[in-house]
Amino acid sequence: MKAHRLADSSQYADNWTLTDELWAILDSGPDLRGEFRFLEVGEEPMVMSHRELVENASAVTAGLERRGLQKGDSVAVILPENPDFLRGFLGAVIGAMVPVPLFPPLGFGGLDAYVERNARILEASGARVLVTSRRLQKVMWSLISEVDTLEEVVCIEDLAESGPADITRPGVSPDDLCFLQYTSGSTAAPKGVMVTHRSLGANMYGIVHQGLQIDFDTEEGVSWLPMYHDMGLIGMTLAPLSTGMTMSFIPTLDFVMYPECWVETISEYRAAATFAPNFAYALATKKIPKEKVAALDLSCLRVAGCGAEPIHPDTMRSFNEHFAPAGLRPEALVPAYGMAEATLAVSFIGVEEPVKTDRVCPNAYEQENVARPLGGVDTDMSERQAHEFVSCGRAFPRHSVKIMDEEGNVLGDREVGEIVFEGPSVAAGYYRDAEKTAETFTEHGLRTGDLGYMVGDELYVTGRKKDLIIINGRNFDPQTIEWKASEVAGVRKGNVVAFSLQTRESEELVVIAEAKGDVDPGRMARDIKRAVSRELFIKVSQVEIVGRATLPKTSSGKLQRSKAKEQYLSGELGKTMRAASRKVDVTSVGKHVARSMVNRMRHFVKQRVGNLSETLRSIVLPD
Repeated sequence: MKAHRLADSSQYADNWTLTDELWAILDSGPDLRGEFRFLEVGEEPMVMSHRELVENASAVTAGLERRGLQKGDSVAVILPENPDFLRGFLGAVIGAMVPVPLFPPLGFGGLDAYVERNARILEASGARVLVTSRRLQKVMWSLISEVDTLEEVVCIEDLAESGPADITRPGVSPDDLCFLQYTSGSTAAPKGVMVTHRSLGANMYGIVHQGLQIDFDTEEGVSWLPMYHDMGLIGMTLAPLSTGMTMSFIPTLDFVMYPECWVETISEYRAAATFAPNFAYALATKKIPKEKVAALDLSCLRVAGCGAEPIHPDTMRSFNEHFAPAGLRPEALVPAYGMAEATLAVSFIGVEEPVKTDRVCPNAYEQENVARPLGGVDTDMSERQAHEFVSCGRAFPRHSVKIMDEEGNVLGDREVGEIVFEGPSVAAGYYRDAEKTAETFTEHGLRTGDLGYMVGDELYVTGRKKDLIIINGRNFDPQTIEWKASEVAGVRKGNVVAFSLQTRESEELVVIAEAKGDVDPGRMARDIKRAVSRELFIKVSQVEIVGRATLPKTSSGKLQRSKAKEQYLSGELGKTMRAASRKVDVTSVGKHVARSMVNRMRHFVKQRVGNLSETLRSIVLPD
């Protein structure tokens, strides 16, 4: 078996599995190409070849098998360090077990909510074992008493101590479950997307060959994305591993604290590819001063992908302009669209194509659900009043995107409706949730819940169907309102939510904005109302100004509009802060540490009693 089959288009077939790929890497010689650099600000890089990484992961496989786990068993993985996470995740896949990647606590604030959420996911996934670190196990044992299926919390350090001897080589088919990717929950409770080897292989093949057209022999990549989310895990980790591509990984929190480390790493290692959400490009533009930009060389960057959240046209333009002195080419920016239910990617603009935007008439868009280009009868309309959307490109070969209405009818060019995706990349459904699977994975294709329109074969994404705001018969995407509000002085960009409330008479628009620091909330509220009214001709009924880190977000940093609305209506908004910024609740931490200690002791006693019972039975009842 040849390693890196996914890198060779002539070798790719629908019988590919990640498990077979990892075994092929184990079977390969020491000259196998590709390595992973694990970076940390102020530290020397940890460098591992792909083969060394998979060998280390196979030691984890051995440890899991010794604990009785076998093909098809769910293994939860909560590990904050990238090398540890990969060993845990890949160790499960090598043994054809089903890893369930979950985000680690970003701090010890909000621990009750963190444990409650992950307990629900662990119960739903049927996880038998939770793999974590020695540091985190002090809290993670707390989950044992909350999850019926969970048998043990095991440290990655203990699993990896023993070596990979005598692990079982499982038989795996493309339609077997590879891993469970729990959705971020930006609009609903998290659901376990069933990623099969077939859908994973099809999507990664589309990304690397048809989307990004990577030269695996010469081009490298850089990523700071968390590996427990689909874009960081599939696009920037599993795809490079399966093609022999060299990658440099920056800890996510290093990027958040020092955004310059992202572009500095690209410049230093002459990376050709990277990927990030819209907010990261805005953050880099804002936080990296021009004098630092001048010291960079970004002429090497061929693909700077942008996806995972609505793409702001001004963000793309500003990033291009800000980093042009460093040699960044405008064609390097590659807007894309994707979601977990599609495994990852749905569409890309073509490599070497400039970012394309579409400016449409607001009246036609808001009242007729038609994205009519600005011009003609609209020539007297201000350019600032137009709605502008970024092209997210075309679907991969063997895949298709169409726009449908509520009755399942396919809409024509520039008619706005729900985005529906078809092709081998579509996941197998939601784990143990037949009702939600039937609603989303339909005979027409994957109903994404996102709104958009087609221009020829190009997709323009406009927003989430569930978030659509309807005021006086006019349709507004919330991000259009939020972006206008973000331009007001003192507002934290990317930290605004807009939603509507039903009153007896009509729908009312509510905007909630986080302030940068000490501001006059009354004045800021008035400025937001004026800005939205002036640009969009819509009345804002209520504006709420809140402090930093107040608005709820998912673990991947997406705003949770529905949760913000719920907190607003219940009067809870502003009473809690996001986990990364919360002060430590000593009582909560103490409670979970104490519960963990009790659960560990119970497990230890149960294990010892079980072993003693087996010994006595063998003496009294010898074979």
